[in-house]
Amino acid sequence: MVSSEYPRQIIHNFIPLQVCKELEFIHKSNCTVGYRPNVFSTTLSHLIATNCPHLIMPFILLREKLKEKVEEVFNCEFELFIEFTGLISWNKGASIGWHSDDNRPYLKQRDFTAVCYLNSCGEDFSGGMFHFQDGEPANYVPMAGDLVLYSADSRNVHCVDEITDGERLTLTLWFSRNNSFDEDAKLISLLAQNVLHTEPASSIPIPAPSNMYWFSLDQGSDHKQGYDIHYARLFVLGYDIYPTRERSCFSEKNLQDCLDVFTKPLKLTRENKLFSREFANLLHALQVVQFYCWKWPTLLSSEAAAVTGDVLLLSEAQNVVVNELRSIILNSMQLDMGTLCYSSPGKSRELHFDWACLSAAVTSWKEYTFELHKQLLLHLPFWKDYQSLFSVSSCVIEK
Repeated sequence: MVSSEYPRQIIHNFIPLQVCKELEFIHKSNCTVGYRPNVFSTTLSHLIATNCPHLIMPFILLREKLKEKVEEVFNCEFELFIEFTGLISWNKGASIGWHSDDNRPYLKQRDFTAVCYLNSCGEDFSGGMFHFQDGEPANYVPMAGDLVLYSADSRNVHCVDEITDGERLTLTLWFSRNNSFDEDAKLISLLAQNVLHTEPASSIPIPAPSNMYWFSLDQGSDHKQGYDIHYARLFVLGYDIYPTRERSCFSEKNLQDCLDVFTKPLKLTRENKLFSREFANLLHALQVVQFYCWKWPTLLSSEAAAVTGDVLLLSEAQNVVVNELRSIILNSMQLDMGTLCYSSPGKSRELHFDWACLSAAVTSWKEYTFELHKQLLLHLPFWKDYQSLFSVSSCVIEK
């Protein structure tokens, strides 16, 4: 029974771990700089805008279940609309002081909050404990698969301890009784504009403006004292990049020359090896790499993992370009590995790696995106008719 004085509930093991891992893949390959220091976010509208609308499909069934659970727990069946859906990661140094979700005038429409934890304290990050100021339960240690529900008002003032290491990842949904804040209609409008004439085979991500990926404690630094979060994720996993449209040199005085490389065709390198597969841009390469991190046990056992012809030795000239580009990016951005968010560089670089598995990941990633895009195209007519994002059964689609 939920207390009327402190309406909140913690539900353990609400989300299957495989779903947590899939959402982690989506976030780590698509996130942007968030709303406060050391916080990154991935919204459904951002996925649509960057030519990744298919990646909203893993959210659909889970959003339905969360909405039903919130309505059940707080006894408000058929009253709520989803105001916001987003993946949010809290990285080293991030924290939030005591506050309630309705203490800002522009959030008065919010009624309930659902926070799904996608990874675990003590295993994936340190710190980040969740506390309610009054009432019980008062403290919560984040664990993958758990769900925390609470009313978004002064009865549930809460805070989050500082993250001292790693990356704390959540799926957060906000709910409102006011249908004018329903995000579904807005998302369907965006989908209708961007998806109807798109073929599944063309699901190559298109990067957003670079400032959306630029992390700096000084937000007015204009590409100084910071780093591109997508390049950083690749770097801590042990990868460098080689621009396909090779340039003879890069200027240390013009970091933008180097950042422009991220939006153009490139290849991945590791140590003295070059992966011959070409990626459309840095975001495309990162999606494949994060897909590999998610799926590598399966890829390792697949027949496709026998393919090894995609790996070449870097020539001396290519090595010069790779080293020069890496040096300028790291020096110009003053990348501080001590505060880099995701995990310690040593731990990241010791993760399992196999070139054949990376080659298999390229093929599997294409199959994954193709299947999601096909599902999206089948669902979209129903969503447009009902102005709601919901899971459509295969039997209904066949009719």
